[in-house]
Amino acid sequence: MLRVIGLLLLIPLFDIVLLVTVAIPFLGPLVTVALVVLTALIGMLLVRAEGRATLRKIQQRLAVGELPTDELIDGGLLIAAGAFFLTPGLVTDFVGLLLAVPFTRYPVRAATRRWVVQPYVDAKTGGFASGQVYVGGFPNDENGPGPTGPDGGPSPGSGSGPGTSFDPEEATDVDFDDSDEN
Repeated sequence: MLRVIGLLLLIPLFDIVLLVTVAIPFLGPLVTVALVVLTALIGMLLVRAEGRATLRKIQQRLAVGELPTDELIDGGLLIAAGAFFLTPGLVTDFVGLLLAVPFTRYPVRAATRRWVVQPYVDAKTGGFASGQVYVGGFPNDENGPGPTGPDGGPSPGSGSGPGTSFDPEEATDVDFDDSDEN
């Protein structure tokens, strides 16, 4: 978390250094300020238009009973883009533009889903949401999960896993009758 905060503080600092050392000597102070204000205004108009389109997509997905996961990630990226556009500077405006334009936002959305959303959901659900569940046996089992194969799963013929044969003599009687009679 401290790395993220440090990065968020370094970006505007880098932006100010870039403005002072590069833009002002070459463009002049008035043109530099006008450029920063103009990019912020155009960027905010772009974020506003994309936000409305994303909200419309969210409503359409909800109307047909689907979860709007991509659209919600896009909404978060558009909020970040708006924050970058409001921060004065050319670098932050460029990053905001990358997050606001749809064809550059798609790879960022895929990366966000893979490296932020999926690990968070897996941590909260113990892997049940993505299917990354421990299947090697019961935890704290006295026999342990058994030998593992090259892929990390049960080795073939180890007596555990999907290829296990069923021995009816070892099975116990279980009554699956759901009636009210006992």
